[in-house]
Amino acid sequence: METRQFEPLWTVSDVAAYLNVPVHTLYGWRTKNYGPPARRVGKHLRYLPSEVRSWFEHLLEEAA
Repeated sequence: METRQFEPLWTVSDVAAYLNVPVHTLYGWRTKNYGPPARRVGKHLRYLPSEVRSWFEHLLEEAA
C-alpha cells in the first residue's frame, strides 16, 4: 500500500510571514472573501502551501 506524502499545512503566522503581511491582515481578508483559501482544522485556520503560492502567483500575473 502506498502512502501519500503531504506538505505540512501552514498556520496563519506562516502565511503572514510568506506574504510579508501582518496576521490581522489575513483575518481581515478572510472576512472580505479575499486572500488565499484557508480551511478550519478544529478551531484553527490552516493553509495548503501550494494554494497560497498559486494565489500569490495569480496576483503577480494580474499586476503585470
